Amino acid sequence: MSRHAFKLGLVAALFSGCLYAAPPAEPLQVVSSFSILGDVAKQIGGERVHVSTLVGPDADAHAYQLNSADLRKISAAKLILLNGLGLEKADVVRAVQQSKVPFIEASAGITPLKASGHHHHHDHDHDHDHDEHDHHHDHDHGEFDPHVWHDPILMQKYASNIAQALIKADPAGARYYQPRFRQYSQQLVQLDAYARQQFGAIPVARRKVLTGHHAFGYMAKRYNITFLAPQGVSTEAQPSAQTVAEIIRQIKQQNIKAVFTENIKDGRMVQRIAQETGVRVGGQLYSDALSRGAPAATYADLFRYNVRTISAAMK
Repeated sequence: MSRHAFKLGLVAALFSGCLYAAPPAEPLQVVSSFSILGDVAKQIGGERVHVSTLVGPDADAHAYQLNSADLRKISAAKLILLNGLGLEKADVVRAVQQSKVPFIEASAGITPLKASGHHHHHDHDHDHDHDEHDHHHDHDHGEFDPHVWHDPILMQKYASNIAQALIKADPAGARYYQPRFRQYSQQLVQLDAYARQQFGAIPVARRKVLTGHHAFGYMAKRYNITFLAPQGVSTEAQPSAQTVAEIIRQIKQQNIKAVFTENIKDGRMVQRIAQETGVRVGGQLYSDALSRGAPAATYADLFRYNVRTISAAMK
């Protein structure tokens, strides 16, 4: 190649954004509070980041207890990613704040759902976008539903917040992170299209699901589905006998067939309800954590698996 041709190629690469900074000698040390958040960071951060999680695959973030090993992870990090909206316990948030390590709440800028008893949506105009909220809510943790990741459109905000945090922590990697963020953002659009296609084929009257705890409120709102659960938005809240009896009555009355356990929690309560109602448990959903390997090793895999499994049971 001539020197002139090389220079032209170099200029073209610079203007196209294809010439990235060389990977750093040491990847950026990122700590995420739980596995789903960690995966989003990996997808955008690629080889420039090393992501550790406090609550790993198949583990329950609601029941997580901070330990000395994780305190060391936090203090050694260059960036910490929290979900916010009360998912992380107060001692975790306090430890992160005291570490003086830069951190973000990935849910910043999203208008959250209230942590209500159950998620039932009659809104048939479900093509509206309830994600375009750029104002951040100061709130008492525990008041809101933290399970935003079950809506891939709202996850655009998570991805944007994480990309911005990576660029701030590693400015030299901006040209690397930005196209990866755009690519990931497009994946999220495709996930939403997939869910609309799957759920759109099912009459609204049949879009009714029982799970172990109220983790699917954002999916319920986006795709006009009713989710019932014996437990609230936290798996630590124990259901009353009255709540369980009411759910059994609703399942029998409304002929609900889509009943699932969750990967992060004991399924005995759901199995008991299924026995009482004569409904077969349709398998396991991935609510608050990825799986170790297939079928939900990444956020995209988790979402597609849940949509496919739920829609098949409702048909």
